Amino acid sequence: MRSELAALRVVRRDRRGSSSPVVVETADGLYFVKLRGAAQATASLVAEVIVGALADRLGLPVPSRRMVMLASDTPSLDRNDELADLLRASVGENLGFLYLENARAILPSDVERMSPDFASQVRWLDWLVLNPDRGPKNPNILTAGGSYWLIDHGAALPFQHDWSRVTEASPRKPARQVTHVLEAIATRMTEWDASLTEVVTRSLLADIVSEIPMSFLAPLVPPGARAEQIERRRAAYAAFLWKRLQGPRDFSTQSA
Repeated sequence: MRSELAALRVVRRDRRGSSSPVVVETADGLYFVKLRGAAQATASLVAEVIVGALADRLGLPVPSRRMVMLASDTPSLDRNDELADLLRASVGENLGFLYLENARAILPSDVERMSPDFASQVRWLDWLVLNPDRGPKNPNILTAGGSYWLIDHGAALPFQHDWSRVTEASPRKPARQVTHVLEAIATRMTEWDASLTEVVTRSLLADIVSEIPMSFLAPLVPPGARAEQIERRRAAYAAFLWKRLQGPRDFSTQSA
C-alpha cells in the first residue's frame, strides 16, 4: 500500500452491512474507510489487506487501498451519536479504499454478460480465502464505467476468529456449501487452477502478510504479547493459505 493519508473530515456514514464504513475526505480525494472500532475489530481489516493484495497479484480488480489516519479531533458532517462513538473507537490507523464514483452493485444481467474466465478467477480467489460473502443477494462486486470491482472481503479468512481450533488439517478440510453469485458461469476453475496457483508462491504470501500493519495485528493477540509473538501470528496467515494451496481441491463447494 502507498503512504498513509490523514482524514480531513468524515463526510457521511454508509449504512450498508454491519461494519459501518464511512466516506472520508483526504488530500487525495474521497476514500471509503472501514473502521478499526467496528464489528470484528481489526480482524476484518486484516482480511481486507490480505485478500486485496492477493487480488492485486492475481490481476483481479479491487479498489486501491491506503491507510487512513483518523485523529481524535477529525470533524464529521454526520452528527449521529452512534457514529461519534464509533469514530472515537477508531482513532488511529484505518483502511481506506478509493471511492468509486457512480459504482453500483452488479445485477443478474451483469452476471450473464460476465466472462466465464473472469468469473472462474474470482471464484478461485474466494475458494482460497474461504470467502462466504459473495452470494446472489450480496454479490460484493461493483460495476462502474464498464469495469468490475471486487469489494468487502472482511468476512474472508474465518479461521482467524478462533486460532485455538486451527490444526494442521484445518486448511484442507472441506468447506460447507454456500451459493456463490458466479457459480453458474465460473465453469473454468479447473483450467485456471494451475496458473493461479503458480502465482501464489510462499514468498508472495510472505510479502502479502508483511503488508498487514502492526496496529491491525496487535489487538488480535493476547494483551502483553511480545513483538515476536505478533510476527508468528502474521506468519500463520501465510502458512494457512500455503497449506490450503497444497490441496485437496473441491471447487464444487464454496467456503464459509
